[in-house]
Amino acid sequence: MKWMRLRIKTIAEAEDILVSTLYDIGLEGAQIEDRIPLTPLEKEQMFVDILPDMPQDDGLAWLSFFVEEKEDGGLELMGERLSREAVLERVEEELEELRQFCDIGEGSVTVDETEDIDWINNWKQYFHQFYIDDILVIPSWEDIKVEDKDRMVLHIDPGTAFGTGMHETTQLCIRQLRKYVGSGARLLDVGSGSGILSILSLMFGAEHAVGTDLDPCALEAVAQNCEANGIDPSRFDMMIGNIITEKEVQDRVGYGCYDIVAANILAEVLVPLTPVIVNQLKPGGIYITSGIIDRKEETVAEAVRAAGLKILEITRQGEWVSVTAQKPF
Repeated sequence: MKWMRLRIKTIAEAEDILVSTLYDIGLEGAQIEDRIPLTPLEKEQMFVDILPDMPQDDGLAWLSFFVEEKEDGGLELMGERLSREAVLERVEEELEELRQFCDIGEGSVTVDETEDIDWINNWKQYFHQFYIDDILVIPSWEDIKVEDKDRMVLHIDPGTAFGTGMHETTQLCIRQLRKYVGSGARLLDVGSGSGILSILSLMFGAEHAVGTDLDPCALEAVAQNCEANGIDPSRFDMMIGNIITEKEVQDRVGYGCYDIVAANILAEVLVPLTPVIVNQLKPGGIYITSGIIDRKEETVAEAVRAAGLKILEITRQGEWVSVTAQKPF
């Protein structure tokens, strides 16, 4: 099997938004190379006694994405057949659009070809069970230890959709959900990915969850993770589409009917999302946002206040921030 590889030179601070943006147009298998120092948790998970010497962090990063070549040599993005030149042009258009509102560094793209990569499964060797406070998060290929048998257990296989729970933004969101999800609550999860936030909310006592995501891979990931955790599929509806711009998605989701809306997305998306999503909340409903790098905290907080919501609390973990707000009664 052959793949077209696009390698983008950028800066470490732009990694998340580049991955999110280019996944949305159908690129796959993001590989990230940077010189950001490892966290203590990452060092523990490498299972080695002596770590290699790492070059000094210079803020640069290289992201590689892949597009499968068909037997006739053609390429396909989101069901559309394209030439190599057209794929490259589409990527460069997305990069140019990003440059208008954020720093992506050089943003140069090189293209080559590679064979027989297994990027869908290779990441599994790095994902092991871990804890979020008293919750055990465990993939299907590992067993629960005897000492963990009485814990709340979340079985999660993210596959090609985002969301394992390891990232600080997800953990911030989970703690807020645990605090505010009441028995019988209805939840809207924008940017659901693997479904981790919705599934945990259902385990915390929510009655029903609705998830939206731009990535069609989320449908299968959510279905598999619901099954792995014994969640009745009738309790979790998953929709593909852009709730910010698509009236049809907004109508399907419904208005004024959610006790909680959770959005673990980048600040650049939260700003236009917030004035839309306030219409989905019940009076008195809770809006939980995460995915906010600390320097964008006030930008998101201002958007939340401008939408008529009252900020209840702001929580932090590492360089990431979560803003929790409430719609007036």
